[in-house]
Amino acid sequence: MLNKVKITLVKPIHPGNIGAVARAMKTMGLTKLALVAPQYFPSPTANAMASRATDILENAEVHKTLVEALATSQVIFGTSARSRIFEWPQLTLREAALSIAAEVEKGNQISLLFGTESTGLSNDELKHCHYHVYIPANPEFSSLNLAQAVQVASYELMMAFNTLQTPRTDTRILAPYENLERFYQHLQKIAYDVEFLKGPHGEVMMLKLRRLFQRAQMDDTEITTLRGILSNIERMLIKK
Repeated sequence: MLNKVKITLVKPIHPGNIGAVARAMKTMGLTKLALVAPQYFPSPTANAMASRATDILENAEVHKTLVEALATSQVIFGTSARSRIFEWPQLTLREAALSIAAEVEKGNQISLLFGTESTGLSNDELKHCHYHVYIPANPEFSSLNLAQAVQVASYELMMAFNTLQTPRTDTRILAPYENLERFYQHLQKIAYDVEFLKGPHGEVMMLKLRRLFQRAQMDDTEITTLRGILSNIERMLIKK
């Protein structure tokens, strides 16, 4: 079941951190690693830091963009140490691990995102996530190295999968991210066409709409229905 969880590093800078992340993952049974625009990869430094986890590096996905990396994921969790202007559903790492285990039990594919070493995930990157995840730490010194953060997350995931007792009641397979993103693009276009979104506040309102639909956790049938409504609105606008 842990194979359905993809650890995704966004714009990692230091190859040593990539190798250390692979090692942290393997010690807890995680195998799927994705890299978004890594600065140096592949790298002998990464291989050295991975120790006997080089198989994870060899099989790692490398993507140019975050959208590309998330295409097949159905529920996306983004780690963030900072509070944001627009609040997404926020979970502690332990709560997130239990939620991830429950989603995987339903059959959903998960991405757990970690940002670049210096600044973490940007607001633009976090907008793709269903949940924001934070690691409770000493408020006077809460900084964790990237590999340390992944190690803690990997441990919590392993424990959650080992102890999960939640009955499987919801068997829906959620829509993959790429289908959800097409829906958002379609919604944004129509919302501007009918002047629901306009002016400098249009982008802010679109973020709020994203948050609303991400909370709904839609399957493909539901997205198809909503896009059908949008297509009908589009046709009516053309007739006018």
